[in-house]
Amino acid sequence: MSFAGKTVLITGAAKGIGHATATRFAALGARVALLDRDADGLHASAPAGSPETILLVTADVAVGSQAADAVAAVIDRFGGIDVLVNNAGIHFARALDEYTDDEWNQIFSVNVHGTFHMIRSALPALRRSRGAIVIVSSMTALVGQDRGAAYVASKGALVSLTKALALEFATDAIRVNCVCPAGVDTPLLRSWANTLPNPEGVLRGQAEMHLLRRLATADEIASAITFLASPDASFITGAILPVEGGATLGYRRC
Repeated sequence: MSFAGKTVLITGAAKGIGHATATRFAALGARVALLDRDADGLHASAPAGSPETILLVTADVAVGSQAADAVAAVIDRFGGIDVLVNNAGIHFARALDEYTDDEWNQIFSVNVHGTFHMIRSALPALRRSRGAIVIVSSMTALVGQDRGAAYVASKGALVSLTKALALEFATDAIRVNCVCPAGVDTPLLRSWANTLPNPEGVLRGQAEMHLLRRLATADEIASAITFLASPDASFITGAILPVEGGATLGYRRC
């Protein structure tokens, strides 16, 4: 699998799945643009590479103008975009009647509106390159989650958006696919666990819900993302790929 000569733009790239995905694409020869609103995190964790192959972009995908400016910066540096990975996301645990309006809207602004802003801004470039879009949703979009209604609803919207855009962009030869990770050992998972009683117990429970009895690594999710973006997946579009260690089967071993 090679991405030599290709430009990949990844959101939420300062840490976790986004950072692992950026590192993997860079290792596969791509020019990689890492986008995150955390400028310090971007600079601290950027994969090795030259200015000709690595670009760091600070932007908040929830703000449409910032998303558009970020895409313009990538095109200005690299000349186009071949792959867009929509990974930026936030999550915190609440019962439904505990959410404030601002909290509910914040989750949708990043997870859903941010994805819309990035795809809309990158679409002309993706049409020129006949590129690929990979959207990072969640296993919870398929099975639900206790005390996470806003996150689940936002990630469910991304599953539906994937299917709609696969249909809409087919005539442009743009493939659109989605990965649905389960429990992945990332800063996002740990920050979510810290909003609940007994965070370490929550993390153990996350590991035990998988048939493989462990958390996924960010690299394992990155592997699925790079596959869906690659020529090896050239006849795959509109797919919703669970990368969840068997958790959606609903089976629990004693």
